[in-house]
Amino acid sequence: MTRLLRICAATYLAAACVGVCAAQDLHIPESPAAGQEISISTSGSGKATFYLTGPGVSRKNDVPLGEDIHLAAQDLRNAGHYVAILCSDTCKSASFYVSAAKPLSLTFLVHPSRVPVALHDAISGVAFPFDQYHNLVLAPVNVNFQLNAKEASLFSRAVRTKNGVAWFRTPSGKSAGPLQVTAALDDVTARRAVQQVASDPCNLRITGQRTKTGILVQTEPVHDCAGNVLPDGTIVTFTATGPHGKGTVDAPIKQGVARAQMDSTGVAVISAASGVVMGNEIRVEARP
Repeated sequence: MTRLLRICAATYLAAACVGVCAAQDLHIPESPAAGQEISISTSGSGKATFYLTGPGVSRKNDVPLGEDIHLAAQDLRNAGHYVAILCSDTCKSASFYVSAAKPLSLTFLVHPSRVPVALHDAISGVAFPFDQYHNLVLAPVNVNFQLNAKEASLFSRAVRTKNGVAWFRTPSGKSAGPLQVTAALDDVTARRAVQQVASDPCNLRITGQRTKTGILVQTEPVHDCAGNVLPDGTIVTFTATGPHGKGTVDAPIKQGVARAQMDSTGVAVISAASGVVMGNEIRVEARP
């Protein structure tokens, strides 16, 4: 008789434990966004301990079973994987993912800051959308890239982000001067500037005349093949070849022209070069 009572009591306790385990449960809303307040519903009765772990958050507090557990915006401001745990007689857990909120800012990088004109695939840019909590927005969005020189549009393209990134590459324009590069996403706009400069010189030509101290040589105004004046500081190398050997002088361009004084009393053949571009040759007679 006593053994029978013991078996009955054990069976009753096991059934009661199963009932508690089934009653203690939690349900989480699908796909919450960062900074969103949510409620986690629970079942059962009595007291339980609630745990929340995730990116930058660790929370523990006592909650009544059968009532909703409220999570504030501060609890879910970081996108990523979270785990919610509810413990009473036993523990139940549920994992969920918090996605980034809508884009609020763009991180926009452009390379280079200074580029020669008419260069293939010379300018590139990359944009990263972030929400107000600085989470990278991984959901695909369209970023509009534009390049404008003065009031002329050189490039315009809508690029859809992939894994939170949108990028472009394009040739530089034909005119020297500032270039405005823009990335736009809805009402969010980021701007960068690229300085376009003249490319290699084209049709480099020089003139020369004898002076009391030697030979004064200078270039005609130096332009690239698109007609842009080369920037000041660009080096032109003058070379004089005569009976007594060869001499060179490096002269910077100033206001479009490079000048040099060369020491030579005899007949001299003078040439000029800038980078890989060669100019014409001139012959200067010996001093009378």
